[in-house]
Amino acid sequence: MTEFRIEGDDCPLADATRSTGTTVDVAPPLMRSDGNVLLRFSSALSDDLTAWLDEDDRIRYLYKSDNGDRYNYRCLSLHPCVVHELISGGFMVESIIYQDGSAIVTGAVVGHEIMRAVMETTSETVGVKLERVYALRGEEERSIAKQWDLTPAQEESLRYAVAMGYFTVPREATASEVAAEMGISKSAFIERLHRAQHSLLMQLFPDIADRPDRIRSSGTDDGITDDN
Repeated sequence: MTEFRIEGDDCPLADATRSTGTTVDVAPPLMRSDGNVLLRFSSALSDDLTAWLDEDDRIRYLYKSDNGDRYNYRCLSLHPCVVHELISGGFMVESIIYQDGSAIVTGAVVGHEIMRAVMETTSETVGVKLERVYALRGEEERSIAKQWDLTPAQEESLRYAVAMGYFTVPREATASEVAAEMGISKSAFIERLHRAQHSLLMQLFPDIADRPDRIRSSGTDDGITDDN
């Protein structure tokens, strides 16, 4: 697997996240034969993001649905993103995260020739930086994200948190330190971590998820904070 960081892109999602401060999780974009792009993405509930996209003349047919804690979007973009330069070089995109105008793109490169073509594209494309390369796991190993219904971003946050000792007592790293290591804001890290924890706990305790009235709040404060 290969991870790239894209800085300075002027596509609609880069501009929207830069202006609104919203973090957006994007599915692999679909390029049409006319050069326009079909986009599928989600974000935390943000009317600012919706308003920005509505006003962007490069966005057509914007559709938004609300699943309770996130907005899911579908639209047509008349302005391809820099990531399409990587795709044209042979990069197989699996996930994209936009935050503050920058993008973290994760995907696979199959074969040395394709890798060489992608790296040549990277060197010729302004604002694209190789972040890391790591081995692709075998098919027999189920993805943690798929097994526990997590997004790639949520899984990544959990992995970094565990690796850096965020969950140890006492903590070996603060939320700010983990976020800095990931290259994202503290608020984005905490949001992803909380969503991941919620998803995991609801699957571990399905009886509570089905009958929340069984649990009553004690009204006490355990004093736990996200950063000490």
